[in-house]
Amino acid sequence: MKYMFFPLLILLCCFSDFGYAQKNIIDEVIWVVGDESILRSEVEEQKLRAQYEGAPIQGDPYCVIPEQIAIQKLYLHQASLDSLTVNESSVINQVEARINYFVSQIGSKEKMEEYFKKSTSELRESLREMIRNQQLIQQMQQKLVSHIKSTPADVRRYFSQLSADSVPDVAAQVELQLISFEPPVPIEEINRIKERLRDFTERITTGSSEFSTLARLYSEDVESAKRGGELGFMGKGQLVPEFANVAFNLSDPKKVSRIVQTEFGFHIIQLVEKRGDRMNCRHILLKPKVSIDEKTKALHMLDSISNLIRKSELTFEKAVVSFSQDKNSAMNAGLMLNDKSGTSKFEYQELPSEIGKVVYEMNVGEVSKPFLMMSESTNKEVVALVKLKSKVDSHKANLLDDYMMLKALYEKKMKDEFLKKWIIKKQKETYINIDPNWSKCTFQYPGWVK
Repeated sequence: MKYMFFPLLILLCCFSDFGYAQKNIIDEVIWVVGDESILRSEVEEQKLRAQYEGAPIQGDPYCVIPEQIAIQKLYLHQASLDSLTVNESSVINQVEARINYFVSQIGSKEKMEEYFKKSTSELRESLREMIRNQQLIQQMQQKLVSHIKSTPADVRRYFSQLSADSVPDVAAQVELQLISFEPPVPIEEINRIKERLRDFTERITTGSSEFSTLARLYSEDVESAKRGGELGFMGKGQLVPEFANVAFNLSDPKKVSRIVQTEFGFHIIQLVEKRGDRMNCRHILLKPKVSIDEKTKALHMLDSISNLIRKSELTFEKAVVSFSQDKNSAMNAGLMLNDKSGTSKFEYQELPSEIGKVVYEMNVGEVSKPFLMMSESTNKEVVALVKLKSKVDSHKANLLDDYMMLKALYEKKMKDEFLKKWIIKKQKETYINIDPNWSKCTFQYPGWVK
């Protein structure tokens, strides 16, 4: 769990220079915190970034932004004293994911460099520093509040002291069991897909077509297709094993891999560049299409199963074991888990849209009619049944139904208060000097001006 208990604005998202500073600004040191300085250019960069992204700044940016940078420096200084480190592999993976995202949103690597006024290597280094600092701050906060725990008595006392207006509203929540079945793809369709990929390989090998051009035109991986099939630099663990085993064995950028089958479909791959234990490659993805006949057969099969369940001739749990292909729920009696909350409870808006529409009018214990939906894990169309295991209507929070939520709220409050006191204590122990022109502010923490 990540602890960011006070508003850090966008500073954790853009800690380092992204090239937005105006060329005519004469730089100057405006704050000194310990042995770290804060430059006017840093503040201008953060201000321009916030304006561009539409991120609101509560108050005068020339007061708010320097203070938040100073708070970060307090955490980073303590992290250095405590010898905290980050996983560099994790940092690199996040940097590459961010670079890939920028390229996909802006259109190309060249446009990205023009937009940020930096080369890709310079932008990568800026992102590396930003993400490393972000992780250090999160680790430092976690360490500082790790001793804060709550007992049932603490939660009861906290709840009893809430005014009627302060008791949080809890949205309606449901628990669901799922049976998901993927209709089989006819062998003729698989052969058609493979033949098409073999044709692409022939055209690339003979030089009549570029891999990137064919990827843009035909690949069904929509995001990478925009970049000519490029996935960006990734480690082996970031790719599904079948794909990674072939991709990381490529050594000649002019060659095209054999056809690779994964849970997403069929691919051909071309090496772009290797860099240590990471690589960038292109791929073309084609997905076999399930025929209407096969979908109809699957719907009829699940309809028969649902009728057996309603007649109590088959339990939902046994049907899950025998028929469900949903790898996220099949080993848990079909119970769906909410990645966001880590529990089995979902608010309606958190459900896949197809499921949300089906269960909205259902009663507890009821089994749905079979329906078609897109699998979130494979992005393939599947046939599904759901059973409404439990339902709690929207209500004011109470200890019986919402203990874990109230426990989390209480612990967050205690951690927020602890970190605020820690910052005030660090202010007193740290050398701080602010340029008089930048000190005429109402700061969140008045202790900056001594």
